[in-house]
Formats: sequence, C-alpha cells, structure tokens
Amino acid sequence: MSAVVPRLGVNIDHVATLRQARGEDYPSIVDAAQVSLLNGADQITIHLREDRRHIQDYDVEAVKLVTKRFGKPLNLEMGVNPEIIEIAIASAPEWICIVPEKREEKTTEGGLDLLDDSNFIRIEEAVKKIKSSLKDVKISLFLEAKMETLERAKDLDIDAVEIHTGEFAKVFANGDDVSKYLDHFRVAKEFLNNHKIAAHAGHGLTDESVKPLLESKLFEEYNIGHWIICHALFHGLAHSVKTLKVSFENYPLK
Repeated sequence: MSAVVPRLGVNIDHVATLRQARGEDYPSIVDAAQVSLLNGADQITIHLREDRRHIQDYDVEAVKLVTKRFGKPLNLEMGVNPEIIEIAIASAPEWICIVPEKREEKTTEGGLDLLDDSNFIRIEEAVKKIKSSLKDVKISLFLEAKMETLERAKDLDIDAVEIHTGEFAKVFANGDDVSKYLDHFRVAKEFLNNHKIAAHAGHGLTDESVKPLLESKLFEEYNIGHWIICHALFHGLAHSVKTLKVSFENYPLK
C-alpha cells in the first residue's frame, strides 16, 4: 500500500498582487498555476476578493482551465457576496472555501464568525445556493479551532473545515511554545472527523512552521501561499513548490 501524503494547495494570489501593482499583464497567473502543478502542487488556491486587490474575475476561469488540464482541483476562496457567489457558480471550481472578508484588512485576519446568528444564516444560505447549483462541488469553511464554532459548523452542509493557523504561525516564528495550539488542533480534527468533516489547515504557514503540523499528522491538506511566492523570488517557483512537496512526503499520514 502506497503512503498517503498530505495534500499541498499552492495559493498563487500574490503573483496577481505583483501584476496588479503596475497594472501589467505579467507575471502570469496561468504560468504560476502551471509551474506549481508541474512541481508537485495537489491543487491551486486563489481568493477572489470583493475589492479585487489581486485575483480578477477573468483569472478564475483561466486558472480553472489549467487545473482541469492537469486533472487537479481548483480551490476558490471567497466571501458570501452575492456577485462572488454567482462567479463561483459560473466557474464551477471543485472546492469553494468560504472565508471572512473585510476591505481594510491586509489579509484574512481570522476565521468565520458562526456564533453570530445573522452571519450564520448568511453562510448557511450561501452554502445551500452553491450546493444546489453545483452538484459535485465541495465546500470548506475557514474557522478557528474553537469548539463552540465547530459545534455550529457541523450543522451546515460542508465537506471540510480549514483551520486558521495564523496565530500558531506567528508564535512559532517567535520561537515560543506552540504545544497548546497543537492540542487545540488535535481536538478540532478529532471532532470534525467524528462528524465526517475533513480537516484542512492554512494561513501564515512556512516551510518551517508547517513541520510540527506534519509531524503530528494533524491535517490532510495545507494551503500555503505568501511564503511560497516570497521564497520563489530568490529560488524560483518550481524549486519552492518542489522542495515543499518533498518535505510533505517525509511525513505521510499513514
């Protein structure tokens, strides 16, 4: 039996960030998707934000064509803005990850708030609309590893939860003890799996901070973007993705 290796989702948003900084047509988001998939990425992740600060509407279909050619999933991150939902339905990605979004934030700052009833209803309605429109789509929610939030998440028609690892990654980068985060992640994963919901992780992770998670066999999928693109500036995107994927192979789930 071959080893089961955690999946690596490569987020290429910040290739588009560079492109939009000058309003040019380079660097190519399509080339970034292709290079990533050629060098071990298991899926491509992009975030179509309301403010269109990086990924543009036309990028979604363009990247979808690349992932389709490679037989790999496109994971589209998005808020529950009605216009974005319609674009998602039209492009039919294999995965949709619903994330919180504030226009003034530099990046996604935390998980969805499911404890607010009005917010829960908005997310529930978005999930129902997407699922009724796309027969085979899978939906994940970007959440904190907090039991009161996960308790509400289990009542939604979702396939996975992507645990927010941003705070963990900062604590790790400072050289401080991360054991409490690993404990929280372990409890969250067990709860989700008991409810037949997959456990993914992402945000702020680097080649080093992902290792304790891999060693603990915590998650079946990791989405990493900012570190990969920054590392690629000095080493090339192909090398950055390939070496990260090799490290994943060193920590099989089973």
